[in-house]
Amino acid sequence: MSTPNRETPPRPAAGRAGIKKELPDRFKDHRHVWVFIELERGQVHPVSVELLGEGRKLADKLGVQLAGVVLGPPEEATRNAVAEAFAYGADMVYLVEAPLLADYRNEPFAKAMTDLVDTHKPEILLLGATTLGRDLAGSVATTLHTGLTADCTELDVDTDGSLAATRPTFGGSLLCTIYTLNCRPQMATVRPRVMPMPQRADRPVGRVIEHKLWLAEDEIVTKVLGFLPDSQSAKANLAYADVVVAGGLGLGGAENLQLVKNLARAIGAEHGCSRPLVQKGWMPADRQIGQTGKTIRPKLYIAAGISGAIQHRVGVEGADLIVAINTDPNAPIFDFAHLGIVTDAIRFLPALTEAFTRRLSPHSRDKLAS
Repeated sequence: MSTPNRETPPRPAAGRAGIKKELPDRFKDHRHVWVFIELERGQVHPVSVELLGEGRKLADKLGVQLAGVVLGPPEEATRNAVAEAFAYGADMVYLVEAPLLADYRNEPFAKAMTDLVDTHKPEILLLGATTLGRDLAGSVATTLHTGLTADCTELDVDTDGSLAATRPTFGGSLLCTIYTLNCRPQMATVRPRVMPMPQRADRPVGRVIEHKLWLAEDEIVTKVLGFLPDSQSAKANLAYADVVVAGGLGLGGAENLQLVKNLARAIGAEHGCSRPLVQKGWMPADRQIGQTGKTIRPKLYIAAGISGAIQHRVGVEGADLIVAINTDPNAPIFDFAHLGIVTDAIRFLPALTEAFTRRLSPHSRDKLAS
């Protein structure tokens, strides 16, 4: 008995070429790139400025406008944030002013943002990957039933106009590029210091589109009882430090991290470490430098006993000057360091600390990176 010939169906092509993309009609009128301007006690968070610079590039590639989104109380600081958005390249600003937005709470901020998106229909929405930004982005994406790519290290526009959002995966050993194919807006968060700071230019305030917040205080479950500033905590401020000293496994033991801290104290720097030290419990996670930790852009970065794996390199290569200290002349960190010193960091760090202490007065330590 013969078997009838059956044609084997063609296999879909690998990658995006094999994905059928059809944007629903209701999303085809979504236009423009939006950046959420985060306010921290009345001051614009630096990551929002960095995102305005990146958003400007995306908007220019797409041939659309760049808009800032400012949510805050009816105060001078909120209006100043509007002016700053224009100074860093925004073509227009969407503004929601309400007393309920004086302190961050998820309900009023998410309500304001989702109402804005539903009304004005952006195609891309970018937020900083801060504590506030992550909380807000997740709520907004869930409410809008759209995709969100978190902690991106690179943003670009694909040939068909889709947002290509790249982020680390598998513990920072791989990078993956994620697309939101069938939903709008395409949302992404970016960590502070991943993108360069754009130049500020004095520009007149342009078009401001005001929107009302339709929400009452008694509809909000969360209440603000008080505020504890970060200056009263021991958290690291690595991302915005001008000088950073970090240690790695080459230091041999947790006790030798004191050498890193001593040098940092001597030159007025922040101290940090590579990922293996956090994994061993030698330092807290907020001191980790690298793609899966803090991304830094200091004027001076001193790395002691750090081999320079790819996930660490991505987190530090924005530094103006990288000084690497390692006993292994073939360590990967010497491939991207500006100055390499092949020696034992355990012996070298005390000598370096002593030299800085002798030469630097307390005043000049503050001026070291200026």
